[in-house]
Amino acid sequence: MKLIGYIFGITSAALVGIFGIGAVYLWEVANDLPDHRKLAEWEPALMTRFYAYDGTPIAEYARERRLYLPIAAIPERVKAAFLSAEDKSFYSHSGIDVLSVVKAAWSNAVNLSSGQRLIGASTITQQLAKNFLLSSDRTLRRKIKEAVLSIRIERSLSKDRILELYLNDIYLGLGAYGIAAGALTYFEKSVSELTVAEAAYLAALPKGPNNYNPHRHPERAVSRRNWVIGQMQRNGFVSAAQASNMMARPLGVKPQAKNPVMAEANYFVEEVRREVAGQYGEAALYDGGLSVRTTLDPTLQAAALMALRAGLVDYDQARGFRGPVAHIDISGDWATALAKHETFTDMKEWQLAVVLSCSDAGVGIGLRRAKLGPEHSPTSPETGLIGRNTMRWALKLAAGGKIRQVDSIDKVLSPGDVIYVEKVGNGYLLRQIPEVQGAIVSMDPNTGRVLASVGGFSFAQSRFNRATQASRQPGSAFKPFVYAAALDTGYTPATLVMDAPFSMPDGAGRLWKPKNYDGKFGGPSTLRTGLEMSRNLMTVRLARHLGMDLVAEYGRAFGLYDKLAPYLPMSLGAGETTLTRLVSAYAVLANGGHAVQPSMIDRIQDRHGRTIFRHDDRACDRCNATRWLHQEEPVLRDTRKQVLDPMTAYQVTSMLRGVVERGTAHRVSQLGAPVAGKTGTTNDEKDVWFVGYTPTLVTGIFMGYDAPKPMGYAKRAADLRPRSSLSS
Repeated sequence: MKLIGYIFGITSAALVGIFGIGAVYLWEVANDLPDHRKLAEWEPALMTRFYAYDGTPIAEYARERRLYLPIAAIPERVKAAFLSAEDKSFYSHSGIDVLSVVKAAWSNAVNLSSGQRLIGASTITQQLAKNFLLSSDRTLRRKIKEAVLSIRIERSLSKDRILELYLNDIYLGLGAYGIAAGALTYFEKSVSELTVAEAAYLAALPKGPNNYNPHRHPERAVSRRNWVIGQMQRNGFVSAAQASNMMARPLGVKPQAKNPVMAEANYFVEEVRREVAGQYGEAALYDGGLSVRTTLDPTLQAAALMALRAGLVDYDQARGFRGPVAHIDISGDWATALAKHETFTDMKEWQLAVVLSCSDAGVGIGLRRAKLGPEHSPTSPETGLIGRNTMRWALKLAAGGKIRQVDSIDKVLSPGDVIYVEKVGNGYLLRQIPEVQGAIVSMDPNTGRVLASVGGFSFAQSRFNRATQASRQPGSAFKPFVYAAALDTGYTPATLVMDAPFSMPDGAGRLWKPKNYDGKFGGPSTLRTGLEMSRNLMTVRLARHLGMDLVAEYGRAFGLYDKLAPYLPMSLGAGETTLTRLVSAYAVLANGGHAVQPSMIDRIQDRHGRTIFRHDDRACDRCNATRWLHQEEPVLRDTRKQVLDPMTAYQVTSMLRGVVERGTAHRVSQLGAPVAGKTGTTNDEKDVWFVGYTPTLVTGIFMGYDAPKPMGYAKRAADLRPRSSLSS
């Protein structure tokens, strides 16, 4: 008996010691835990989305692609899928599922002896504690912390709040965080539109998004989804017949299609991105969940891009073919060799091809195959034909700054040459990337809202935005503002000004002798004629009489320049500005003389839906829609600054109508619409412009080389193809 008592005493002391040490260790761990209460104020990193004016999504920015969804907006079938897959006892346990822990411990003991993978028994609350407050270390200390935190979280937050945090935090693969982003990424649906089978697949992903990737491992993905459906059946969420029916369905995952509007609006979107990041910071842009409603009109944007590219291509092709992009060996697997050459991602109409043959019928080509993912099998290369008659422009070869005319296609291309082509009907056209660049901007003259903006031929080729970042001389496009200053000081459209030779000292010991574009003189001419025919000599005389200080002030008042040097050559547009500023200046003429502040953003809302920016800052008194009862219509006050007399704006517009009907922009009259506008060229034709407007739309076009050089005497700005954008 003494021996038994002795053993009992030693055992009791050991147990007390063990429990004591365990209690001290647990106390030490518990006092080293992060504050779980901050979960109540948790604001996750949310995706910022840009929208066109009609609500069409055009861009997304995020470090974690997430849209937050409150628990009330999550359907029961979606909750059921995740609870069945992750934690079926979620609504009954207090943070730790003891029964699951015991089962997992027994299974792991068996797995450990057989070398199989160990399994876990973490509840949703434990996963939340680990993801938000702890590291992912696989240690006993971390597991104890996780358990203690889970119990604390359960005591401070409701079950629905815990589930809401979890469903908005989990990573589901393909860059999607949370079920809202997951539903969009995998199925292009909102969460409320998900079927039970689709919800089951999303619920299958948290355990291993890469393991169940629908594109790389489709069979594994279906198997895991079906397991979740089986769990839903066992838990009573679906019947056996429903489960069997859903298990037989394909995954239905949609391939991630690129947004066509974003591809057409790359320059516009990037300009908005810079503005938002500059105003609110990178953190707000990528984590803040902003909703940015832009001014973009997708239809007009597509028309502007098409028109600008058509004009640049026409101009470039008129100056000859510069040769193939590259040359490859076609004796072997030419399709693989061709696929190694990258193409511009935003030029969906154009594709790379390799010349396979040249004959009297035309040029036989093989087309570049898109890069295939591991889940796709190779397809047979596609071939086509470039008709001989469509290649006449390429018989003019441009090399080393010289143009050489040839008489046959085989002197232009040879087998193995890599070229750009565009499919038209059943055939293809030979294309080349233009060296010349350009930009186009369309604006609402009454509000300054930029409806379309294209900053170059291809955003993938060059991100430099020639609509907003390129400062160039507007040339004759500045003249209407000189004439506006004259009309404001007492001149009339019928006032005569001498169109004759003019010279003055240039300050460097030489004489400055401006000339008219055609080198001729018209003698005494009316202001209307001077503007219609873009007479340089009349404009210089007019500016000298008015004084360049006044002309410079008008340039500043119209928003063209921050400060214009008061030198006489500036009256001919020698001061540099951007296309966007020039278009907004013409908007003043179009709207009756009111100042215009160009904007690409209508409104910005934060993650809570509060408006933090609105372009239209007018106050609307008595605009209370919630208590509208027999009230008078509210009055929106026009707070715009009047920078030009309305009568002067009308007179300048009338004169610019004459530019289109009888003057340098007569080609624009073919549109059949009442358009006012002005062409612009600079010395040696290094820059060409046209800005035209109606009462509801102002559009400006610029063309020129990035490294300025003459574009050629034969073409005027109004004769270039981008004019078609005005008809959009």
